Order: sequence, then structure tokens, then C-alpha cells
Amino acid sequence: MNQYFAIINFKTLIALTIAVITPIIAYYYNINYNIDLTLISIAIVFPLVFTIRSSFRRREKALEHLSQFRGAIKTINYFFLSTTSLNDEKKEEITNILVEISEGLISHLRNNNYDTEKLDISVHKVYLFIIDNNEVLPKSLKDKVIRFMNDLHEAIENLQAIHAHRTPISLKAYCLIFIYIFPLIYTPTIINKMGSETTIWITYFVVILSEFILISLYNIQDDMEYPFDEVGLDDIKLNTFKIDR
Repeated sequence: MNQYFAIINFKTLIALTIAVITPIIAYYYNINYNIDLTLISIAIVFPLVFTIRSSFRRREKALEHLSQFRGAIKTINYFFLSTTSLNDEKKEEITNILVEISEGLISHLRNNNYDTEKLDISVHKVYLFIIDNNEVLPKSLKDKVIRFMNDLHEAIENLQAIHAHRTPISLKAYCLIFIYIFPLIYTPTIINKMGSETTIWITYFVVILSEFILISLYNIQDDMEYPFDEVGLDDIKLNTFKIDR
């Protein structure tokens, strides 16, 4: 149940506070005017929809690369396990290396640490294993492993790019600022359109609801933008992409 309240945070409190205070000031000083609300859609809705769409595409790309990663690492493991040139001890060794890579990538994506040194060392162990067992491994097996190691590296690098680079910070800051000042523009217009004889609570309801919708969409975008922390409802279930799930 707590996941459904994940979009409610400190930004929501600030936005709703502004939405409550603004009508009080507008009614007290009798502030009202009539402006074209198309300005609101240009200033807030359009960039907000753009960032949400961008975050959704990042999530879909992350799923694609995670699937590629698991497919490649499982295939590499099958190659080593199916060969008769390695004894059981060596097969267990390479399986442990691949499990270490899988666990290392999942752990790296869950954290906000962008240092990939440990993960790179784990991946490099596959190459070292091939070199150490170069004489007993068939050439055809080594060629196949190298082929799928390329897919593995490509998936890891793409996931690292998604992990480290987000939606432009300036665009997000722009959206948030205009969401905060939205009641200042919107409230006098609503009062003007409804007229002074309209019940005041209707104005409060419309302004607060509109502000809550906008800040909630912003928070949804913010959660979806980083799909690896498993906090939001739409975050990726990383455990399903482990080699030994």
C-alpha cells in the first residue's frame, strides 16, 4: 500500500501549500483577471509530457538491455558447462565468475554509485579464465564465448549509460518552478471565470486538485526516470534478470 503513496513527498507538500495560500491572498485583495490558459499548457504541460515520455523510453530501453544481458550471460554459461574439455572444478569456477558479474551489475544499478571498477574487474575475469585454459578450450568454443561477451559488454555499457545519465536537469527544474507558480497564475483566472458569487470552496477545490495533478505527474516522472531502485510502482524487478533467478 505504501507504494501508492510514493508520488507524495516534500515537493507535494510545498505545491499544495502554495495552492492553499494563493486563493486566500487572491480573495483577500480581490485579485482576478482573465488570461488565455494556453500559456499554462505551453509552459508546464508540454515539457512535462515530454519528460514523462522520455523517462518511459529509458525504462523500456533498460528492460531491453537487461534481457540482452541475461540472455548473453546464460548462453556463455551453457557453452562452458556443455564442453567436455573442462573438469567439474573449472566449470564451477567459471559459473561463480558469471554469478559474480550478474550480482555485481544488479547491485551497481540499485545504488547511485557510478564507479564501475569492481564490475569491470569481474567481467575481465572471463577473459583471464579463457587465457588460463587456452590449451584445453576448443577454438570454436572460444569464438562463441567472445561473440556473446560482445553482447554482454554492450548490454552493460548501455545500462551504465542509462544509470548515469538522466533527463536534463535544467528541463526538470524548469517544470518544477512553473508547477510551483502555477496557482499564482491560475487562481485569479478561475475566480474571474466563476464570478464572485460562486462558492469559495469550489475555487479551492479546482486549484488544489489541478496543482496536485501536476505535481503528481512530476513525481511519477521523477520515479520512472530512475527505474532501478525498485521504489516506484513501475520500477524494474531487477532480481528477475539475475543469472540464477
